[in-house]
Amino acid sequence: MTVLVVGSGGREHALALALALDPEVVGVHVAPGNPGTWQLSERYGIPIDSSLGLALTAMDPLDGEAVVGMAQELGASLVVIGPEAPLVAGVADRVRDAGIACFGPSAEAAQLEGSKQFAKQVMAAAGVPTARSRYCLTIEQVEDALDEFGAPYVVKNDHLAGGKGVVVTSDRDEALAHAAACGETVIEEYLDGPEVSLFAVCDGKRGLPLLPAQDFKRAGESDTGPNTGGMGAYTPLPWAPEGLVEQIMEQVIDPTLAQMRHRGTPFQGLLYAGLALTSAGLRVVEFNARFGDPETEAILPLLSSGLGQVLYAAATGTLDGIPDLEWEDSSSVVVIYAADGYPGDPRTGGRIALAPIQDASPHTQVFHCGTALDDDGDLIAHGGRVLAVAAQGDSLAAARDAAYAAVASIDFPTGFYRHDIAQRAAESAIPTPHL
Repeated sequence: MTVLVVGSGGREHALALALALDPEVVGVHVAPGNPGTWQLSERYGIPIDSSLGLALTAMDPLDGEAVVGMAQELGASLVVIGPEAPLVAGVADRVRDAGIACFGPSAEAAQLEGSKQFAKQVMAAAGVPTARSRYCLTIEQVEDALDEFGAPYVVKNDHLAGGKGVVVTSDRDEALAHAAACGETVIEEYLDGPEVSLFAVCDGKRGLPLLPAQDFKRAGESDTGPNTGGMGAYTPLPWAPEGLVEQIMEQVIDPTLAQMRHRGTPFQGLLYAGLALTSAGLRVVEFNARFGDPETEAILPLLSSGLGQVLYAAATGTLDGIPDLEWEDSSSVVVIYAADGYPGDPRTGGRIALAPIQDASPHTQVFHCGTALDDDGDLIAHGGRVLAVAAQGDSLAAARDAAYAAVASIDFPTGFYRHDIAQRAAESAIPTPHL
């Protein structure tokens, strides 16, 4: 099987590695790719190729015909679409129309991520527990909703916003300003309790869960500062209540898939459920329609099953023939190295020096999220989240130590990272919720 992965971030970097380690996969191509993709092939001796260069100038991931043309040129039997924007734009539809298996939902099904209000409507029809909310088109409606739910205020852009669409604040003026900038806005009640991310590989009928993870949205230590696309993650969750995954599948994933089928828009791809384990029970915070950062970089290094086979079965509607996924008996931690100023106005162009590949532990990976090469061929920051540094260990504490040791080996003067990723979980400071 030859696979084309569409995208250029850390998620696609991690997908490429996991796919290439599947014995059924003979080649992986990443387009546009990034400067880190070739390192995977060099370090692991596996067939990964980046279309960096040609693709960055010639292939737009939002152009369905361009994606189809590249897949046909490469002889790809499976296309995996990483980012959300191409999914919402209907690129998966174009690929399937060309007769190529595609892992990624249709444009209509991708509205589970593309519109917060659409997702709320689906959850209401499916009986999925979620936060109470109001859909607002005017600032007067926003003010009424803020009054109804009270602080902390949760204000969400109804549409895609590159990971910057959500503000959680006790400052009413800040909440109003964000709503005014969004236009179509969803105001929600604040949900207490720890958050959990669960990914499910779906074929339109069945969902196959991955390991649950927890990510860290705030830019600053101890969950302070603005919301980001994620500053780190870890898996598994030592504090998770028994049967949590089964409960999420029964109360969230399965009824959502059934409702999407009922609407005539079956969901075929990766359904990401962001959840809060509140004092009132399980609640959905959001849906995404693709693998999410940085959880993907934490979860996939622990996968023992062949990812290519699983994604191909989902893309062809044959997950019933796939057994439950198998996992390494380890823990995994990811720390995001971001550019100064992220998420507001990240400082790009900063030089980055990585430790030589041969010096890296076999249980650490550095996934490139937002990097580029300058005119001298040096690695530089080319986005807000720049690197995802992942490590695995026999315990969460060991994985955390290894991840931060790898971070410390990176010379990135214009970058920053949180020092407390997975700390409370490693110290057994998160009580097990009673659901």
